[in-house]
Amino acid sequence: MTTDAPTDLHALADELLGRATTEHAGRAGRTLAHPVDGLRQTVIALRSGAEMGEHESPGPASVVVLRGRVRLVAGETSVALAAHEFSPVPDRRHSLHADEDSVVLLSVAVPDRAPEAD
Repeated sequence: MTTDAPTDLHALADELLGRATTEHAGRAGRTLAHPVDGLRQTVIALRSGAEMGEHESPGPASVVVLRGRVRLVAGETSVALAAHEFSPVPDRRHSLHADEDSVVLLSVAVPDRAPEAD
């Protein structure tokens, strides 16, 4: 899905934080429409204390904190990030923890998939 209409990240952050506070997992997200193949950008809201448990990324990734404070944890390494800070996502299993109500923009370079056989 692509669109030429701009996305108001402030309004989207408000909407997603509202949803995150009512969700059992404490998070809500929306993948943005993007005209570039291979790039996936998702806005994710996490209420204070919520986390995205340990997982692997499908490709090289980065995170920008739009609001709040989070910790990006990979093994014994933990990086604290505040609003307007950017970090690459480690190329290994990692998790994301919200130290307060937070919203992040996650960007992932998704590798090309092999064409399906006929």
